[in-house]
Amino acid sequence: MEYDELYKLIKSRRTIRAFDSKPVPKEVILKLLESARWAPSAHNRQPWRFVVIYNEEVKKKLAIELSKKLRADLEQDGLPPNFIETKVKTSVNRFVKAPVLILACLTMEEMDKYPDKKRNKAEKIMAVQSVALALQNILLTAHSLGLGVCWRCAPLFAPEIVKDVLNLPREWEPQAILEIGYYNNAPKAPERKEISEIVRWIE
Repeated sequence: MEYDELYKLIKSRRTIRAFDSKPVPKEVILKLLESARWAPSAHNRQPWRFVVIYNEEVKKKLAIELSKKLRADLEQDGLPPNFIETKVKTSVNRFVKAPVLILACLTMEEMDKYPDKKRNKAEKIMAVQSVALALQNILLTAHSLGLGVCWRCAPLFAPEIVKDVLNLPREWEPQAILEIGYYNNAPKAPERKEISEIVRWIE
């Protein structure tokens, strides 16, 4: 792939929060997962694990259980009831209406272990970064196939709820949920910082 083509793909990708009703075939999801497994990872341990959710009842149960935690957090923050109600309702609707959800987890089973906390913490960060790289592959592949994706981090705030609803292995640590589907309209390009704002050159 030429640079210009790749740059166009990267630059035109958007976060999509509303999908049409067109189903996403399993063969298409397999393409996304295939691209994910070719992402680079720390020590090539490939610490990512994925759960693909098509089942409507499971999506609904997951959305409702997560919404309880969201509601409790927002109430604890002292936010207005109307704001909380809108936020919770929107969150549930998005999970339920997305044609497919992909839950991304990490596992530390095959990562290196050290006798000190500092290196173990670094190893955990490396695993998290590896999962993020796999998810970026999914986002770009989905965009190339005409699919929209919204990356949601709700599992980080309620990992035990996610593990319980989906009956995950103990070692799988929920990281993010991708809402995936076909869509009609993409939002405008978001503002980006200039290179001069984010780069320090040492020459």
